[in-house]
Amino acid sequence: MTDPLSTEPLSTTLARWVVGLRYDDLPPDVVHATKLRVMDSIGLALAGAGTDFGRSVLDAEVALAAEGRCCVFGTGERLAPGSAAFVNGARVQALEFDDTHNESIVHMSGPAVASAFALAEHQPVSGRAAITAIALGNEISCRVGSVAVGQFHKRGFHPTGLFAPFGVTFLAGQLMGLGAEALARGAGIAGSFASGLLECWVDGTQSKFLHSGWAARAGLAAASLARAGTTGPARVFEGRFGLFASHVQDPSARPDFGRIRENLGTDWESRRASFKPFPAAHVLHPYVSAVLRLRDAHGIDPADVESIDCPVAAFNVPIVCEPTTEKWAPASDSHGRVSLQFTVAEALVRGRLGKDAYAAASLRDPGILGLARRVRYHHDPDFDGLAHFRGAVTITLRDGRTLHEVEEYNRGSAQNPMTEAELRAKFDENAGALLPAAARDRLCDAVMRLDTLPEAGSLPGLTVP
Repeated sequence: MTDPLSTEPLSTTLARWVVGLRYDDLPPDVVHATKLRVMDSIGLALAGAGTDFGRSVLDAEVALAAEGRCCVFGTGERLAPGSAAFVNGARVQALEFDDTHNESIVHMSGPAVASAFALAEHQPVSGRAAITAIALGNEISCRVGSVAVGQFHKRGFHPTGLFAPFGVTFLAGQLMGLGAEALARGAGIAGSFASGLLECWVDGTQSKFLHSGWAARAGLAAASLARAGTTGPARVFEGRFGLFASHVQDPSARPDFGRIRENLGTDWESRRASFKPFPAAHVLHPYVSAVLRLRDAHGIDPADVESIDCPVAAFNVPIVCEPTTEKWAPASDSHGRVSLQFTVAEALVRGRLGKDAYAAASLRDPGILGLARRVRYHHDPDFDGLAHFRGAVTITLRDGRTLHEVEEYNRGSAQNPMTEAELRAKFDENAGALLPAAARDRLCDAVMRLDTLPEAGSLPGLTVP
């Protein structure tokens, strides 16, 4: 006898799970991690507010958007839910500093946090409901992104733009009280909104940073349309013209749709998402950690470095290693954040890679630029694991000595986690330009007590100085 679940549309399977999910169904570690992801994302949105990109996004939205009740984090601006979610979600991505699911490379928390709190200011949402919605939204974004791992970046698609709209749609639909049928319709609608090209990696422009905000807006729109009765295809994932059939061009690739359905609610894929200690592409983090440890241990003077060699995974070569002329001398901060050569060089020269990395002075620094040209890479099959960000550096000094360091798992991953104190320090660095210490304490205390708040909508106001 055929198992009806094996033929049920995947959007329906997800919808039935979402409708039945309650706060008490969440494992305690997922609840705690979700609170930390809220803190991290809000801190990043506050940091993004101080960038030229962050200001441009707000200015553009204010010029067109109607006023509303929803807070733009860190400002007194109040916009309609979709507009506030767009601005806040985009600003979270502005420094390439937000958490990422290792395997799918989806930045899931920025869109989820931005949309959940926009809705919480638009309608009554308890703190527990907000945590539940963010957790399920993150889980769905990660699961959908894991169906065809590695197939999207190589075709120039941004996983966050493609997959996070689905997570936000289910998140928003649960908070709106949609039933399973409407939620599945919403997923079908979200598939038409999923987008995100990476041509900006070629010239260092900023459009990638918009994708997190657009995912937040798209998910809210899809859920709202579904609630109003607009229809969307049930087999948006697995269908003949669905997301994967249309976007996965390699005939040898076999999408694994079981990644969406199997062990749903028991094996939380979002546990395998990493926080970021550095504002750069996640695959670069183990190289930064390794080179900083060597610098600290041996007191390396960059002028004494003959070369730095980095073994890399094959899929990383066209993303962070080539073309070498672009990677040696990035055209902008966003360009530098996806350059192995420049990132390793700046970390070694500056001795850190924090919020202020890739500043204009660094991009023009002859010492960093000269060292970047001495950073070499080679493909090593031992580094090809798609869910395992591993890095190593070998520094050859001009006196002939060689120094070697390996980072087996990227810092911030489940295998090599950041501590809660480190995440709080990151928040303080990111939020410090807008919020004094006492205000940061109040905000973080509210985030960590989110499950006790009767109204989650009270939290965004604490981001305003």
